[in-house]
Order: sequence, then C-alpha cells, then structure tokens
Amino acid sequence: MIEIIAYLSFFLTTALSYALICLGLNLQWGQTGLFNVGVAGFVAIGAYISAMLTTPAGAHWGGYGLPIFVGWIGAMIGSGIAAAVIGAITLRLRADYLAITTFGIAIVIQLFALNAQSVTGGPFGIAFIPRPFNSLAENPLGFNLANLGLVAAVTLVTFLALERLVRSPWGRVLRAIREDETAARAIGKNANRFRLQAFVLGSAVMGLAGAVQGHFIGFIAPENYLSAITFQTWAMLIIGGSGNNKGAVLGAVLVWALWSASGAMMTTIFPPEAQARAAALQIVAIGVIMAAILLLRPRGIFGEPVTVSRHLEDNG
Repeated sequence: MIEIIAYLSFFLTTALSYALICLGLNLQWGQTGLFNVGVAGFVAIGAYISAMLTTPAGAHWGGYGLPIFVGWIGAMIGSGIAAAVIGAITLRLRADYLAITTFGIAIVIQLFALNAQSVTGGPFGIAFIPRPFNSLAENPLGFNLANLGLVAAVTLVTFLALERLVRSPWGRVLRAIREDETAARAIGKNANRFRLQAFVLGSAVMGLAGAVQGHFIGFIAPENYLSAITFQTWAMLIIGGSGNNKGAVLGAVLVWALWSASGAMMTTIFPPEAQARAAALQIVAIGVIMAAILLLRPRGIFGEPVTVSRHLEDNG
C-alpha cells in the first residue's frame, strides 16, 4: 500500500509539472492563437538556467549553489527574455510559418545544449541538481508526498494567477485579437504588443515547469528536450480543452496516465530487444485517443465555453 501511494505521488508530481507547461501553452494558443511548436526549447532554457544557478561548480557554466527558489525565478526570467527576443522577430509570422520557425528554434536550443559542453555539460548533462526535501530521499513515501505538495502548490498558484489574467480586460483583448485581429486594431489595440506579452508570459511558465522537472529528477540532459515534449504538451491541451485552464490541467494528467500505462504495457508485452521500436506505439495510441475525443467533443473535455462576445470597448 505504501509503495502504491508513493508511486501515485510520483506520478501526480510529474503530471502536474506537465500541467504547468500546458498552462503556458494555453495562454499562447488557447487565449491568443499563437501556434508555438517550440515548447521543448523554452522548457529546456528554464531547466538549464535553474540547474546552472543552483548546482555546485562542475563541468558546466555557472555552478553558483544558489537556493532552489532563486533558480526557479531565474528560469522564468531567462525563458521570458529568450521569448521576448524570439517573439520580437517571429510573431509577425502567422499560422504554419510561426509553427515552422518556433520548431526550428527549439531544435537549435537542443543542439546548443548538446554541443556547448563548457556551458551546458554537453551530452553528459548536468547532475547533482539540488532536489527539494532531499533529506527525505531515503523515505520514498515522504519524499514523493512532500514534492507533490510543493509542485501542487506551484501549479495552483500559477493556475489562479492565469485565471485572473485571462478574465481581466487584458485577457479579453487577447481573445479579441485571436478572434478578429482587424477589429481589435480598429479600436486602437496594439495586437503585436499583446501577442508578445502573451508569448513571453507563457514561455516563462514553461521555463518554470522545466526547472521544476529538473529539480524533481535531479539530472537533466539534451535528450530530455526532444520534440516529443512538444507533441505531448499539444496532445494534453487539445484533449483537455484549449482555451480552458482546467482543461489544460486535466489533459496533462490524463495524457501522462496514458503515456505511463502504455509504457508499462510495452515493457510487459514486448521483449527487451523490441521495446525501442514498440515505443512508437505510445505516440500512435495518444494520436488515436486524440482523434476519438475530437470526434466526440471537438472542443476537448473542458473546452472553452461558447459565450456571447463582449464589445471590444469593454476590453480596457
């Protein structure tokens, strides 16, 4: 029984860290209509910055041994600054063009982490990342429950803050730009500025999620930030319901449960030499589930409710 509770705590902690990524993507796509396919890149930036700030000196840049919360703040600031620079250049693009550009940027970030060994540790990654409640590491139940409480608190605070923002006049302007940018511009709204703000804030939340994951595991490496993270996050948001923060959190938990269960099933069914190829079936399974949900509920499980549009003059 203790082992089951410890595992469920571990599972929920990981799922909630993905929920943070989904919340950031939901602000960009669900609220603003920004087709960001470079999610993995911003998650990686946050993870590496926090690791560099908090680890002891080693075979990578940084190693300042700062407290964990300082690393998390640095991760948000660093990811936000990167998003501001990237967004200033790319956000004039639309739809597929923006998706291709952000995907390429994520690949560049991953390759930089892989090859800049003096900065990031290269393919060896960064180890000895301080873990919250590390004194409880010999007690799996206590360690996992304590980390679950911390990550749940961070996720709740982020959720409530974003809920407040999207219900504010600022959030209504984002949705107005998403639905009809020409009309929003006609009443004096600077669409590029609002899009950039949403892109920066959403990316900062993704960076925080990367830092949370890195400190929970205690180790990061470039292969942790391949395009699979982007696919998982989009699947979570679409299944849960784009445009609804509750859907982002629920989708993260459901898809991570499917991903974990299918991985365990592959280990049981297939022999060790075939498991690497069989792992592709996990993506196929999520794709099938996504297609089924979209057929039954096109807006996702908790999709954005359809409401009568407010006058744009009320958007601040």
